[in-house]
Amino acid sequence: MTQTSTELMTYLSARRSIPAARLIEPAPSGAELERILTVAARVPDHGKLAPWRFIVLAGADRNAFVDRLMEIWRTNNPDASEEAGRIERGKRDGGPLLVVVVSRAGEHPKIPVWEQELSAGAACMNFIHATNALGYAAQWLTGWPAYDRDVAAVLGMEEGERIAGYMHVGTPDEGPIERDRPDLADIVSHWRG
Repeated sequence: MTQTSTELMTYLSARRSIPAARLIEPAPSGAELERILTVAARVPDHGKLAPWRFIVLAGADRNAFVDRLMEIWRTNNPDASEEAGRIERGKRDGGPLLVVVVSRAGEHPKIPVWEQELSAGAACMNFIHATNALGYAAQWLTGWPAYDRDVAAVLGMEEGERIAGYMHVGTPDEGPIERDRPDLADIVSHWRG
């Protein structure tokens, strides 16, 4: 293996998300963010459909979006305590930059919806790799805001679009913590004919 491929395998073998709550300024912007989004869009895309798109929320716009999320949450949870509200806001408030990856999968005569959805997931993963490659970090989250119709309306999503992930982005204030990974013996089989 070349040095570059060895470095890439080392990175992929150790890649770990940093929790959104541990992401601080600075976050990528301008040319760096454009580069990340360009890499995120370089995924398998049968039929060249681009069955995903990106919504970027930064600065005051990100803060306003989180405020709107919390209004929706409070409407849906009117009896929740103030403490529960603080905990919920903490889950949504991480990272100075938020990029929403939207799946635009739809019926097509040749490309199944499932393949289009997989492409959106690949865009999320490429986004994380590109973010890490530039020295930042990202955490891919979903949760209730990925499935709420009112949130979709706030984001201006069209009929049939779905949120593939909220990409919380920033600079890590601490290193990643390893977690248990599946044992290959439990997830790999070999088919023989």
